[in-house]
Amino acid sequence: MLNKTCAVMSTQKRVKNSQTPRTSQHSNSYQTNLLAWKLKEDLSNSKSISKHGQNSPVEDSEQADADEQAEDALQIAVRYFEKGPFKTSRSKDKTLEKHLKTVENVAWKNGLAPEEIDILLNVALSGKFGSAVNSRILRCMIPATLISEDSVVKAVSWLCVGKCCGSTKVLFYRWLVAMFDFIDHKEKINLLYGFFFASLQDDALCPYVCHFLYLLTKKENVKPFRVRKLLDLQAKMGRQPYLHALLSLYKFFVPTLISVSLPVKKIYFKNPENLWKTALVAVRQRNQEPSPEPLKLMLGPATVRPRKRKWNSHSLIPLLNSSSHSKEYGKKGMSLSDYLSRNRAFSGEQLKSFPQLLQNIHCLELPSQMGAVLNNSLLLHYINCVRDESLLLRLYHWLSQTLQEECIWYKVNNYECEKEFTNFLDTIIKAECFLQEGFYSCEAFLYKSLPLWDGFCCRSQFLQLVSWFPFSSFSEVKPFIFDRLAQLFFTSTIYFKCSVLENLKELLQNWLLWLSMDIHMKTMTDSSLETTFSGSMQSVFELIHYVGWLSINALRLESNSTFLLHFVLDFYEKVCDIYINYNLPLVVLFPPGIFYLALLSLDSSILNQLCYIMHRYRNNLTAAKKNELVLKKKSEFIFSSKTYQEYNHYLTAMVGCLWTSKPFQKGSYFDPEVFKIIGIAKYKTSLNLVHHPALLSYAISFLLKEYPEERTVNVSSIRGKKWNEYLDYLFSEGLQGLKLFIRSSIHHSSVP
Repeated sequence: MLNKTCAVMSTQKRVKNSQTPRTSQHSNSYQTNLLAWKLKEDLSNSKSISKHGQNSPVEDSEQADADEQAEDALQIAVRYFEKGPFKTSRSKDKTLEKHLKTVENVAWKNGLAPEEIDILLNVALSGKFGSAVNSRILRCMIPATLISEDSVVKAVSWLCVGKCCGSTKVLFYRWLVAMFDFIDHKEKINLLYGFFFASLQDDALCPYVCHFLYLLTKKENVKPFRVRKLLDLQAKMGRQPYLHALLSLYKFFVPTLISVSLPVKKIYFKNPENLWKTALVAVRQRNQEPSPEPLKLMLGPATVRPRKRKWNSHSLIPLLNSSSHSKEYGKKGMSLSDYLSRNRAFSGEQLKSFPQLLQNIHCLELPSQMGAVLNNSLLLHYINCVRDESLLLRLYHWLSQTLQEECIWYKVNNYECEKEFTNFLDTIIKAECFLQEGFYSCEAFLYKSLPLWDGFCCRSQFLQLVSWFPFSSFSEVKPFIFDRLAQLFFTSTIYFKCSVLENLKELLQNWLLWLSMDIHMKTMTDSSLETTFSGSMQSVFELIHYVGWLSINALRLESNSTFLLHFVLDFYEKVCDIYINYNLPLVVLFPPGIFYLALLSLDSSILNQLCYIMHRYRNNLTAAKKNELVLKKKSEFIFSSKTYQEYNHYLTAMVGCLWTSKPFQKGSYFDPEVFKIIGIAKYKTSLNLVHHPALLSYAISFLLKEYPEERTVNVSSIRGKKWNEYLDYLFSEGLQGLKLFIRSSIHHSSVP
């Protein structure tokens, strides 16, 4: 009760004080605007006090008084700056410094309201004070909630007057980039696109203007004269990464306008220490409600109870908050129907079901901070359906900034926030799985973080990010991703090796799905497209070859572990079916070191898996042979006689071992002398279906079960009729891979 009384008394006192007559008409007009702001702030303070009611009444009262005094001091400071500069004197200098510190303290502690930012932006860019004062004001422009678009437009208008110095302009553009997602609307700002583009002439401003335009650009902003201007700037300034960024974006929107080759998907903008990042995190930490656990994305509204969190923790993903909804809806006396009648935009907060999304997809308003969509499956559906490149660019930019600034192994292995960062990565991965598409922001994150990763922190999440790596030229990314991953791979435990192989299998699957969908949506008549297709298939081929190299060396290091070999063969189960399952002209066989190791394995499941893979290889090669005349022109770089010859070698070795007892004939990769060295004289009959070490236990079980009357167990007696019965017994024991291989590759007339 005492808490509520304090809040009400504070509100009444401040309203009364705000109604005190002023000496000028300007002060009265400012007082009216300030009153509504004060009432809004008092209401939020009263909610905050009631929310943290576990404190004692005396502490709450003292905190309320302190907050009130700080806000009163801030109002006085804002009015001081708004009135303009005064005659210089020592006393005035002290007053100026006092008000500057007041604004800085409140801004860095609680953030500034939109009205305050509007006033102080005008002060900083109007040139009323010196450049040092203007820079300090800009550095504390930290929003408590959102930034009004009109405030930014008015601030930009001051740039046309030319009253602020170059360093202030640079700081203003840096501020625009950092606060881009906090600006409530972008439509009016986009109308000033021509002015921003003209600012590229300034060498000092060019990097920051490029960064801002990279976030602001829409397809309709891409014009031929702008492309020509960027190319002229590139010729004048050299191959600057920020110019490449804007040119790449233009080429992404309108490929026909730019014919020059550009570096793709690299880190274009340097990311120096963000002046406002620490303050923004602190403001979110103070103002946000408890953040939920990473959501399970599903079709429909999310109904997950927030978990309890520590007071000093914060969520990396912002809450869903559309700008117009937060500003208008909820005003006193305004119902939902009144709000919708005034504003046609349908905010993300109101979106609760998939039918609602379909009905309002034409007027849906996305949140002011794009990171909020990661926890909302319906908004992810919207992004996936609309395919607005500007929305994806906003999301990628937010992800890039957050990943780089929050990555815990960037911070000298400070693991205090590991749980928060792990949840954040889990949310990103679930969003990628939901969209079935990797984020290019995660690619840049992997480039920068992999050299610093210890292989333990967030291992599962990190490897899953690798599995969603966007399709790229393998030769380009290999030195930065796969070679560095190999260093950890060879020096880690067998379980880490198995995890890497599993995620590389998922990476291959994602690349194949992307290629199968992308390539076959385009015609293959264009010669340039055919060249691209050839290069894409070459990248897949190199990835498979690389995993084969990893596997062979890992098996040597782990003493031919059966457990590891299972994961290796799992990968090749995906490889052997590329032609049929993904309709791509590619057949890549496993290396001899893997084939013979699996063929001579002591584990029946390994041998069964090998038989299944050989069966699928046969089906894929047969299908490719039938279509060879049709696909010869497009796939001659993949299919060759060597592929068929290598498969025939493998097939001959398998049939010779398992069926005809004539293994390792001339031309095979395996030297039979090895058996003589290890003391196996009758190696020819020691590897058939009866005597093979992986199947010997089955042969003994078969004789004991089917012929219990026999006093001695002689597996050599399994011939003729018994052989066929033995085969049926093996098939009944679940060796389906062996069954498929025998029925497709061996004629039963040749029963031993």
